[in-house]
Amino acid sequence: MSLLAGKKILLGISGGIAAYKTPLLVRLLIKQGATVRVVMTPAATDFVTPLTLSVVSQNEVLSTFTSPATDHEVWNDHVELGSWGDVFLIAPATANTLSAMAHAKCNNLLIATYLSARCPVLIAPAMDLDMYAHPANQKNMASLQEQGVEVLPVASGPLASGLSGAGRMLEPEEIVDRLQKFLRQSAPLHGQKVLITAGPTYEAIDPVRFIGNHSSGRMGVALAQHAQRLGAQVTLVIGPNQLDLSDLAVEVIPVVSAQDMHQAVMKHFDAAQIVIAAAAVADYTPKHTFDQKIKKSAQAMTNVELVPTVDILAEMGAQKKNQFLVGFALETTDELAHAQQKRKAKNLDAIVLNSLQDAEAGFGLKTNKITYIDKKGNSTAFSAKTKEEVAEDIFAQILKHHA
Repeated sequence: MSLLAGKKILLGISGGIAAYKTPLLVRLLIKQGATVRVVMTPAATDFVTPLTLSVVSQNEVLSTFTSPATDHEVWNDHVELGSWGDVFLIAPATANTLSAMAHAKCNNLLIATYLSARCPVLIAPAMDLDMYAHPANQKNMASLQEQGVEVLPVASGPLASGLSGAGRMLEPEEIVDRLQKFLRQSAPLHGQKVLITAGPTYEAIDPVRFIGNHSSGRMGVALAQHAQRLGAQVTLVIGPNQLDLSDLAVEVIPVVSAQDMHQAVMKHFDAAQIVIAAAAVADYTPKHTFDQKIKKSAQAMTNVELVPTVDILAEMGAQKKNQFLVGFALETTDELAHAQQKRKAKNLDAIVLNSLQDAEAGFGLKTNKITYIDKKGNSTAFSAKTKEEVAEDIFAQILKHHA
């Protein structure tokens, strides 16, 4: 999944010929899972129509401080716009817009929004080669960089003037790539490795039958997706499942049994900084596996002896050095007490409690209801949410305590 998935991108468009490329830029951002709102300078509307951008963004496009209504004008709130976005991308950024930004010359809605923005700002300059090289423009771009604006490079090639050289706006595909790189580098888990287990394990009785559980793996996948969006390098060790994992931008290691999961986990454990054990590992496995299918009979089956599986979480807790280790507990009675006991016994930094007493929690559902318990025993209960939202809550708690 893209780092842009779920991001709110505010796109500012100023009045240069490169504005004709912005509908494609909007389409690419949306394809990556972003929500896009567009604010234009009045001059930009000469190069690309607000109607086109409204259609591709599926949002109203603003270019003036007010918009006409039935019998009055409506104020377009630049403060609301500036606080809405996760990222403010200005492309193309013309020489006039660069100057206004650098000197806080609030002469249109785009600049007013920029001055109100609370999010990171990236600009993609676009102008003729002599304009781009002019000391005044270079000074303005240097000033914006000092103010914290990310100034993207320009491309070289044919220009609208008929000349050729540096000054072209980057192509939309490259802007999207650079935006993702920027988000990755500025993300809270950039450079860290996260190891997550998910799904059930199947413990073979014979070639046909197994001991397992109803875990779908959805919670672990949601955690892996969110960790990746936070900039982490993610390894997901997942048991048998029916999920579509083709779009996951993480390393996926499929396993079947508890022993398989143990081997995969311990291979990656030492390199990880954060480990989340969301898998529902079978507690028992047959002592002997039958080579042939056991035939059904009228007699009770008494020849399948069960032995405990390897305790992956306990082994990680015993071996951890600098890892932040989070476990899961699915309980039916005395939930908090049992979860606290498990957290202490397995040397966990936190544990996530699910209760089968909650109708919106448990195996196979798209929702979950959790209580997060930290290393000091403090518990934070959350309402029922989608598993994607639960993953966000879990990582918000982890980031509070993980150095």
